[in-house]
Amino acid sequence: MNARTALVTGGARGLGAAAAERLRADGLKVTTLDLEAADICVDITDEAALRHATDELGSIDVLVNAAGIVGPNKPLPDTVRDDWLRVLDVNVLGTVNTMRLFVPGMRDRGWGRVVNFASMAGKDGNPNLSVYSASKAAVIALTKAAGKELATSGVLVNVVTPAVIATPMNETTAPDVLERLTSLIPMGRIGRPEEVAELVAFLGSDRVSFSTGAVYDISGGRATY
Repeated sequence: MNARTALVTGGARGLGAAAAERLRADGLKVTTLDLEAADICVDITDEAALRHATDELGSIDVLVNAAGIVGPNKPLPDTVRDDWLRVLDVNVLGTVNTMRLFVPGMRDRGWGRVVNFASMAGKDGNPNLSVYSASKAAVIALTKAAGKELATSGVLVNVVTPAVIATPMNETTAPDVLERLTSLIPMGRIGRPEEVAELVAFLGSDRVSFSTGAVYDISGGRATY
C-alpha cells in the first residue's frame, strides 16, 4: 500500500516544520512548501506560480496550511490599506489557493484531510494586532464553510488555533506584547511546536473521522469558547 502524501505550507520552519517532521514519523510522504529552504519554493499568494510549482506532485492526501505572517503591531487607526492587503493575501487567500488546488482531487478520491492554521487571535482579537486577528478569524470561518461543503465527501477540514508558541515568528514579537499574551495562558507558559504537531498529526489521519469544520484550540487553557 502506497504511503499517503502530505503538503505542508510554511514547512521550512516553526509550526510547519514541526508538523512535517511529525507526519513523516507517521509514515507519510511529506513535501514542504515555503518561500525558501523547502522542497518547493514558491509564494502561496501567486496562484499561477503555485499551480506550476506543484504540477509534478500528483495527488495530495493531507494538506496542512501553516504558512502565515503576523503583519503590523500597531493600533487599528494607524494601519494602512497595504497592511491589510498583504496579511489577508498571505493568511487567507494563500490558504484558499492551496485548498482550491488540492481539495478537488481529495474529493474525487473520496478521502482527504485539510488542517488549517488560525490563532487564538482569530477568536479573541488581540489589541494592536487587528490585521492579524481579522485574517485568522477569516481562516476559521473559511474552514467551517469548507467543512460543511465537503462533509459527505470523505474530506475533513479542520482548523488549529494555537496560543503563543515558541517559534521563529514570535522571536520578532515585541517583548511587552509577548509577555501580555503569555499572561493570558492559565498554564503559565508558551507552547512548544511539537505539541501543536501532535494535534496536526491526529487531524491528518484516520483517527479523526466524525469531526469537520471544527476549531481545535491548543492554548494552555486560554480559550474561553
